[in-house]
Amino acid sequence: MARMSPVARWCSLSLAALIAACGGGGGGSSNGTTPTNPTNPSNPTTVAIAFSGPDAETISTAGAALSLSAQVTVNGAAAADGTPVSFAVSPGTFSATGTTRSGVATVTFNGATPGRQQLSASVSVASSSANATATATRVIYLRPAPAPMEVLVPAYFSPASGTEWSRMASGAAANPGVQVTAIMNPDNGEFDTADPAYVSALNQFVAAGGKVVGYVYTGYGKRPLATVKANIEAYFTLYGRNAISGIFLDEMSSDAAMLAGYREIYAYIKAKDSSLRVIGNPGMVPNTADYASAADVLVTFEARNSSYATYDPRTTPWLYTLANSRQSSLVHNTATCADMQKAVQSAASALYNAGPIYMTDLQYDPVNDIGNPWASLPSYWTALLQTVAAVNQGRTPIGC
Repeated sequence: MARMSPVARWCSLSLAALIAACGGGGGGSSNGTTPTNPTNPSNPTTVAIAFSGPDAETISTAGAALSLSAQVTVNGAAAADGTPVSFAVSPGTFSATGTTRSGVATVTFNGATPGRQQLSASVSVASSSANATATATRVIYLRPAPAPMEVLVPAYFSPASGTEWSRMASGAAANPGVQVTAIMNPDNGEFDTADPAYVSALNQFVAAGGKVVGYVYTGYGKRPLATVKANIEAYFTLYGRNAISGIFLDEMSSDAAMLAGYREIYAYIKAKDSSLRVIGNPGMVPNTADYASAADVLVTFEARNSSYATYDPRTTPWLYTLANSRQSSLVHNTATCADMQKAVQSAASALYNAGPIYMTDLQYDPVNDIGNPWASLPSYWTALLQTVAAVNQGRTPIGC
């Protein structure tokens, strides 16, 4: 090999140093392109998402179109228009993708299954280092389409002519758009002969459009089933199927251990006539949703109006799987007509989801067991019927 001259050697070294100083001399791609430096990891992309509708814990009607919307921000600013957002609802198979406009994505949800719904919205935004993702969740409830409310009267008063039963009949006749159902209670549901006064009162009331259910107490599941069945049988034997539309089971347990007995009673009544209506009264929300299989209607609230004002069925979400016609509220200590109208409107709301209702100004102190809230009709009986009629028709009730 020929020796390199000093000048040539200097030029070669200088060129190598120049190339090294400029970052060349190795690592290049085979096609001659230079890789792009990665994004500075100290400045990552930040994405956030939050539901903007519907409101949390809201109650809507199953089958009705419901708008779901979520707001997306990227690095604190509204996401670019067209950013995809994935929506899903559990339980169920609903999924849909909306794209943002001014940072908000919206889809339409038509949920058919009543009950608690878990909404989710997810977004993924690409960056030069890694995708940035975020997810938001929200709980809402769907209830079955509501039926018109009815008035369920604990008619634990004398059937003598010209008394409260006559007022009930007159009220039912004057308000044909409101179903009035009376709970008859002869001798606390234990009798072996028909009372002529009851026969007359029932005939008048049914002719006016009213319906009647017979009272039977169950001792919170502790009465012998044979005795309960005998009390039920007496209503149909002595007063007849034409007068009796169903049975009201009072003092219903809410304990799961007693459920089998109530299912047996329910089956016994339905075996007589499947159209007979069974109303169970635990006076509160049962401890288990399975009690809905032991009655057509459950009285889920029986207490003072002051407690009704703070009643919130969302603490037991399974109630929203039931139609409002299957949930009853009996509210006493509702002092004024204005209080009654407020309570009726609450009962009609999606939150309360009640169907058969009753409000009375009669007082009862459950702590000391003083008073009888079912001793007579309320002083605002006529206004109660008119208020229910107005609410059913979507009208504002007339002033008291």
